[in-house]
Amino acid sequence: MTFLIAAVVLVGVLCVLDLLLTFAVLRRLREHTAELARLAGGTRFAPYDPGVLVGRTLPWTGTDADTDADTDGVDRPRLVAFFDVNCDACHEHAPQFAVTARTQAAMAVISGAGPRADDLVQMVADVSSVITAERADSLVKAVGVEAFPTFLRVGPDGTIVAAQTELTTLAEMASAK
Repeated sequence: MTFLIAAVVLVGVLCVLDLLLTFAVLRRLREHTAELARLAGGTRFAPYDPGVLVGRTLPWTGTDADTDADTDGVDRPRLVAFFDVNCDACHEHAPQFAVTARTQAAMAVISGAGPRADDLVQMVADVSSVITAERADSLVKAVGVEAFPTFLRVGPDGTIVAAQTELTTLAEMASAK
């Protein structure tokens, strides 16, 4: 009987130690998540559901929001890309965006500054209008972009028709319609 009591007490102590260790791990995970959010400026760099942007009207006005007219006078949809300088996937998708932007009116919104921002601007400046610096950061917040890169197909009235984190997926959606 003494052996059984000792075994139960030992198992109980081990369970309490395991519970304390689990709480310590959860606390450290919360600290690391907060640190990553701080380093990223509070912006997520992971995939999310960009479909929540569909149907929203873009917040900018003026020359940047004007859509180009085709030769037949019909407004074309605008392709808008949101890039961030700290996003490696943005640097990988920028050349593909530049190729796609050659065939349509396009805009690139590049959040952040420094040499990496200059690299992104060089990749897309010849084929699209580019918004950088503080104006780009305010547009990212105003539109509600949560992941980079995000690509938007915008109708002539400024309403977001489609939003994706992959440019190929956005192109497939446009060709399916």
